[in-house]
Amino acid sequence: MSWKSSKPDSPRELPPTIVVAEVRRPHGLRGEVVLQLLSDTPHRFEKGSELQVVYPNGERRDFVIESSRRQKDTVVVGFVGADNREEAESLRGARLEVSRESVPPSPEGSYYYFELLGCACHDEEEGDLGRVVEIVEDGGGLILKIEDGERQLMVPFVRAYLKRVDTTAGTIEVDLPEGLVETCTSRS
Repeated sequence: MSWKSSKPDSPRELPPTIVVAEVRRPHGLRGEVVLQLLSDTPHRFEKGSELQVVYPNGERRDFVIESSRRQKDTVVVGFVGADNREEAESLRGARLEVSRESVPPSPEGSYYYFELLGCACHDEEEGDLGRVVEIVEDGGGLILKIEDGERQLMVPFVRAYLKRVDTTAGTIEVDLPEGLVETCTSRS
């Protein structure tokens, strides 16, 4: 899974909204949809929760959750006013977003993806590496995709390489092993 949604437009402009789920597909005939969750805050999808739906064409609309239930590794929700399969189908591929202010602070030593996007990365030996443009989950952990206009660099986001992460200042200081930059770089 790759995370680019709600990417800031400028290097450290944090997005006003945060993507918390994506609509996979309709479920049944009464307007319910299956969500792919991108949030580990369970109350976001409870009955009465308000979310902004961003349709694939960019149109935005506020919705209130009318019903919600877990089903295996997903959540099935129904929205107030969306009560048939056609309305549910129109939501396919839509993103569900909440305001950034409604997101609780990240626990000490952990970071939300949106906090890392746009951060400037610096290595003690290599100098400035560029800015984080994407977070990639590869099954073995997180990878920061860093670009500087000339190259792309994929860096594992692991404690062993991190010296300091300051999301307020928008900086990540790393101490990468010798040869990693050359090995993990592709030229644009």
